[in-house]
Amino acid sequence: MTARIGVVTFPGSLDDQDTRRAIRLAGAEPVALWHKDKDLKQVDAVVLPGGFSYGDYLRAGAISRFSPVMGSVIEQARAGLPVLGICNGFQILTEAHLLPGAMLGNDHLHFICRDQRLRVENAGTAWTGDYREGQEIHIPLKNMDGRYVADRYTLDKLEAEGRVVFRYLDVNPNGSLRDIAGITNEAGNVVGLMPHPEHAVEPLIGTGRTDGLPFFTSILKKLVGA
Repeated sequence: MTARIGVVTFPGSLDDQDTRRAIRLAGAEPVALWHKDKDLKQVDAVVLPGGFSYGDYLRAGAISRFSPVMGSVIEQARAGLPVLGICNGFQILTEAHLLPGAMLGNDHLHFICRDQRLRVENAGTAWTGDYREGQEIHIPLKNMDGRYVADRYTLDKLEAEGRVVFRYLDVNPNGSLRDIAGITNEAGNVVGLMPHPEHAVEPLIGTGRTDGLPFFTSILKKLVGA
């Protein structure tokens, strides 16, 4: 069985091709999905890539949430389809209420681009099975609206249920509450994070490490039962 992983391209997506390359390097088949299409082409999982979809007008991800493809993504994610949102994709997932909370502008009001150290807090999701809980990794980060916020009840619930998947180490680059860099839904099939694992899959690019590749090998093993 060859796992087929769809990557949605919105107007303003920047990292869709890099994401498809990462999927291919992991051994799965990348499938290009267009924002105007409702058909997900029978893919086994979906990635919402980074970028500035629809120019991030209104709010980051606010318009993309209503694109035709997202109707299908939301419906199938609630039925168990694995979905990964990277950066702008994370913003879209919160706007679509597939993940709780919201993404606001960085607290320092500047775009940030840096190699970021993270701690893996949850290795039990569909996208993190090839990591170890407590593992420290380096993943590139680039965002303008990367500050994760939620009310105290939601934050406490995420912590209590083990749904914080990644946490920033050394420095909080955008003011995210409780240093949260990524979260998951209750079922563990939907994950969103601000750093870009697709930029850390080959030693010659990004951080010079391959710490992002396990995202894509994890879902591949989940889908084929390896």
